[in-house]
Amino acid sequence: RRPPRSTPKPSSAASDVYKRQVSTQSTWDIISQGSIMEQEPDFLQQTQLYFDEAAKYIQVRPDILELIKRCQTVVSFTIPLKRDNGSIELINAYRAHHSYHKLPCKGGIRYAADVDIQEVQALASLMTFKLAVSGIPMGGAKGGIRINPRNYSQGELERLTRRYTIELAKKGLIGPGIDVPAPDMGTNSQTMAWMVDTYNTLYGTKDINSSALVTGKPLTLGGIDGRTEATGLGVFYGIQELMKNKAFCDKYKFTQGIKGKRVIIQGMGNVGYWAAKFFYEAGAVMIGIVEYNGSIYNPAGINTEQAFKHFRSVGSFKGYPDAQFFDIDKRMEVFCMECDILIPAAIEKVITKENADKIKTKLIAEAANGPTTYSAQKILDQKGIPIVPDFALNAGGVTVSYFEWLKGLEHSKLGRLTKGWEEKSHKELLALLGKETPPSLKGPEEKDIVYTALEEIMSSTIREVFELSEKMNVSMRIAGFVISVGRVAKCYEETGFDVQFQQLYLHLKKKKKKKKKK
Repeated sequence: RRPPRSTPKPSSAASDVYKRQVSTQSTWDIISQGSIMEQEPDFLQQTQLYFDEAAKYIQVRPDILELIKRCQTVVSFTIPLKRDNGSIELINAYRAHHSYHKLPCKGGIRYAADVDIQEVQALASLMTFKLAVSGIPMGGAKGGIRINPRNYSQGELERLTRRYTIELAKKGLIGPGIDVPAPDMGTNSQTMAWMVDTYNTLYGTKDINSSALVTGKPLTLGGIDGRTEATGLGVFYGIQELMKNKAFCDKYKFTQGIKGKRVIIQGMGNVGYWAAKFFYEAGAVMIGIVEYNGSIYNPAGINTEQAFKHFRSVGSFKGYPDAQFFDIDKRMEVFCMECDILIPAAIEKVITKENADKIKTKLIAEAANGPTTYSAQKILDQKGIPIVPDFALNAGGVTVSYFEWLKGLEHSKLGRLTKGWEEKSHKELLALLGKETPPSLKGPEEKDIVYTALEEIMSSTIREVFELSEKMNVSMRIAGFVISVGRVAKCYEETGFDVQFQQLYLHLKKKKKKKKKK
């Protein structure tokens, strides 16, 4: 006979809830105990740290919080790629679905040499929060293939992309109503064209909406006008909204409006280029541009278009005549120079505990995913530098991708059915007023609709995040998490998700198995 236990064993259900509570609250404790504190938390841990902090302000059951925190499906598989020289290379590929509170899931696919499963999970979870805070009815997802695309021919990339699509389709992980991929780092509209063509070949005769499989497609294949510049334009619209907000400008000592604001931007890829272009055209003074192999600085201002053309032709800013050049070893000096708006628009974790104290900007606008580490956020909060978080500010791309997905389901160009009627009604209204119709009066083009809708969504999102941060006296990042996590949790609660329901399902499943055995 065993001796009696000194304390009663808790029920399995109670034990599970307790474990979830500990897990939800102790990510930072776990990290701080290990050697990882000598560096910085990895991307996934960093995302979970922000989640944990926001969870303290949300009245949601711990088990549901833990469900929202974790990725619900993660797959890792190997693709055998036949190279042009006849050799076979084994390549790692990933796809993560973070949340099924809304379907389909949505998220990009990146081709990068350092992409791994934790990065894919972190980006998938950020995508859920990005979609939720913007009010877009989709769950978050992300995918990646571990290669440097510059080292592969066009034919090799096509074969790899098509095989990746087939593997995901076989596993039931993509589809217009399941998961809708998009371009990301290292991929583009051509990648999406290969994916949708492969899926159409497999399922086009059975699924009338098969062309809505991906977004970011070429216009000829059902893409949408305005998608290329959408993320950069969304960054501009978000900061423009804050620069209009009197309460924000008074608190952080800004004059209202974009005009005259000194801007430094890191990264002249798609997002950085378009953000810089829209800020420059609105009258901002672009005083610094930072790239991976050098940077340029001119306190009087840089012509972004000319600088970009020089970079594209030479491959570097070296030799650009109208600004001071900093070589690769000193390029980040420009990043830390005094300015009004700092826009990291390149990669993750560029603002860390090592350089956060050197930052001299009045506002950080996160155009990239995860550019500020958890430790750096704490330092910048103490310095009183506001950060507009990535998942709220760079949502322009996924917002317009949502428009493209809707366009694919409708099988019609946006505004096509109403353009003529709107033009005619405007002309009739002017005739009633006794005024001449200007030759330029026309109904809206697809790009006009996209720009208008994007501005409305970005402006309202950033306004809501700032107002809640003021009300709760927290950072805009935590306010954004509170909004998004709260919306996802409410969705689960309203659809009837419950631990009791889960236990009932498992009980019925076991019962069914017993009947089969009999």
